[in-house]
Amino acid sequence: MERIRVRISGMSCEHCVKRVTRALESIPGVREVRVDLKSGIATFEKPEGVTREDIARAIEEAGYRLE
Repeated sequence: MERIRVRISGMSCEHCVKRVTRALESIPGVREVRVDLKSGIATFEKPEGVTREDIARAIEEAGYRLE
């Protein structure tokens, strides 16, 4: 497992945090997701096979953008 930290744009409320959290948790193998609204940073653990493109796709499908 690798610990990842990414910046996400477009979040404005706690509902956004929940949507992003669910989107990241929907990626197989991703765990320990924490999303901070104030900083716009999400941290989580991912298995080796999960790519940045996988992460970006999940976040974009939820309506937000990976920076």
